[in-house]
Amino acid sequence: MPKIPFWVFIILAILYFSAIRIDTMDVDASQYAEMSREMLMRGDYLHVYDRGAEYLDKPPFLFWASALGMKVFGVNNIGYKIPSILFALLALYATYRLARRLYDENTGRMAALILGTCQGFFLMTNDIRCDTILMAWVITAIWAIKECEIKRRWYFVLLGVCSIAFGLMTKGPIALLVPLFALMSDWVLKRNWKHIFNPIHLLDALLISILLIPMCIGLYQQFDMHPEKTVNGLQHVSGLRFFFWTQSFGRITGESPWQNGADFSFLLVNMLWSFLPWIFILIPALVWNIVVLIKQKFKLKPEQEWMSTGGFLLAYLALGSSKYQLPHYIFVAFPLAAILCAAFLTKIITEAKYHKWQKFYTVLFKVLPLLLFMAVLVLITFVFNSGVTGILLWLAAFAIWVYIAFIKKYQGKIIWPAAAGMLLINIFITHFCYAPLLKYEVGAVCGKFIKDHGLPCNRTFAYKMKDPLNAISFYAQGLIKRCDSLSSNAYFLVSEDGLNDIKAKFTAYKILQSGQLYKVSELTPEFLNPASREKACTNYYLVFVQ
Repeated sequence: MPKIPFWVFIILAILYFSAIRIDTMDVDASQYAEMSREMLMRGDYLHVYDRGAEYLDKPPFLFWASALGMKVFGVNNIGYKIPSILFALLALYATYRLARRLYDENTGRMAALILGTCQGFFLMTNDIRCDTILMAWVITAIWAIKECEIKRRWYFVLLGVCSIAFGLMTKGPIALLVPLFALMSDWVLKRNWKHIFNPIHLLDALLISILLIPMCIGLYQQFDMHPEKTVNGLQHVSGLRFFFWTQSFGRITGESPWQNGADFSFLLVNMLWSFLPWIFILIPALVWNIVVLIKQKFKLKPEQEWMSTGGFLLAYLALGSSKYQLPHYIFVAFPLAAILCAAFLTKIITEAKYHKWQKFYTVLFKVLPLLLFMAVLVLITFVFNSGVTGILLWLAAFAIWVYIAFIKKYQGKIIWPAAAGMLLINIFITHFCYAPLLKYEVGAVCGKFIKDHGLPCNRTFAYKMKDPLNAISFYAQGLIKRCDSLSSNAYFLVSEDGLNDIKAKFTAYKILQSGQLYKVSELTPEFLNPASREKACTNYYLVFVQ
C-alpha cells in the first residue's frame, strides 16, 4: 500500500495558489468577483446586486468570503481567489479525515490525492465559482457528523451544523441534501435507526435555522418587502421561496425558468474529463459496491460503509434530474467519489487476487498521462506558442514523469504515474494555456487599462458590444455601464460597428486601445487554429470622443 507523503500536498497547494496570477474567467467567475467588489464598496452585506441591478440567484456566502478577501488583500485576483483556494484545501483535509475515519490513514491520504489531482479540481482553483466553497462545506459536514457519531464531542456537532448552514448560504439546499444522502444511506443499510430518529436532530435543525437568519433577513428585505420589483423578468417574487424551493427543486419540477435540455447522462458525460483520470476507477467501483450490496440483500456489515457510494449516487440522481445542468454541478460530490475510488484502489493494490486489475490500471495510468502530455505539447507549441521556454519546461516535466512512471521503484505503482501526470500537466494548462487564452477576454484587458490610465468610470461606457463584459468593472474598479447612444467628452468601448458610428458622427476622437476579443469559455477549432484565429475573433476599440 503506497504511503503518500505530506509534501505532495504542499506541491499541489503551490500549484493552486499559483493560479492567482490568472485573471478571472467570463462569465460566472468575473461576475461574482465584481459583485463581491460592489458588496465591499457599498458596505451592505445582506443585499446582493449585480452591477447595480437586483440579483436573485446564488446565496451570498461566496460574495461575503470574496469581499473579505478583497478587504484584506485589495480588489484584485488575490483578494477574490484566495478565500476559495483556502476552501479547496479545506475540502482536501476533510476528505482525508473522513476517509481515514472510514478506512485507514493511507486510504485517507489517497482519497485526498485523488480529489486534488482530478481535472475538475484544478479547474475549480482557476475558474473560481461557488462550487469550490460548497464542496468544502459539504464534505466537512459529513466528516464532522461522522466523527460526532463515534466520539460524541460537542465541537463536532457545532462544526457539522455550521458547515451545513454555511453550505446552504453558498449554493442552497443541495448543501443539506448531499450530507443527508450520504449519512442516511449508510444508516438505513445498517439498520441504525437510533441515528436516524435521534431527537438531537431537532436541535441541529434549530441551530441551522438560527444561522440562516441574516441571509433570510436580507432576502426578505430586498425582495419579499418589494413585490413591485422586477426580478428575472417577473414581479411579486419571493426571495425566501426562491432560495428554499425554486432555485433547486424548481429545476426538477419545471417551475424554474432555467432550462437547457440537459438529460440524465449529461453530468456523467462531462465527468469523463472533469474527474479524469480517476473516472476509470469510479465507474467500476460504483458497480462493484452495488453488486456487493445486492448480494448482501441490501444490508451492510458493521465494518462496511455506504456513505461514499450512496451519497454520490443519490447526489447524482438529484442533480441529474434537473432540467438545467452545467458540468460543474456534480463537483459537490467529488470528495465522496474520491473516497470511493481510494477504497477500491486499496482493495486492488493490497489483495493478490486482483492481480489482473493491477496490471490493467498500471498500464492505463501510464498510457493516459502520456497521451495528455502529447496533447499539452500541441497546445503550448501549436495553439499557444510558448517559445523555447515552454518547450524546455515541458521536456523537464516530461522527464520527471517518465522517471516516476517507468524508472523509480516504489509501492503503489498504480496511483503515482496518474497523480504526478495530472499535477505536471496542469502546470502547463494553468500557465501556458489559460494565461494566453485570457488575453482575449476584453473585460479584463480593457478594465486594467482603464484603471492603470485613470480613466473615469462614470464617463466610460460600452457601446454595441455583444461580449458579456463581466470582468471590466472588476478590473476597472468602477461600474462600467452600457449605453445606446454616443456623446462627446466620454470614453467608449466599441466593436467595429460602434467605431464606424463614432467615425460617422464625430471628427475628433482618439483610439486609446485596440485588440481582439473572444468568448474564452466557448473554444472552437477555428479559434484554436492560429491560422484561422483572427476570423474567430472580433475587434474591439477603446475610444475617447472629444
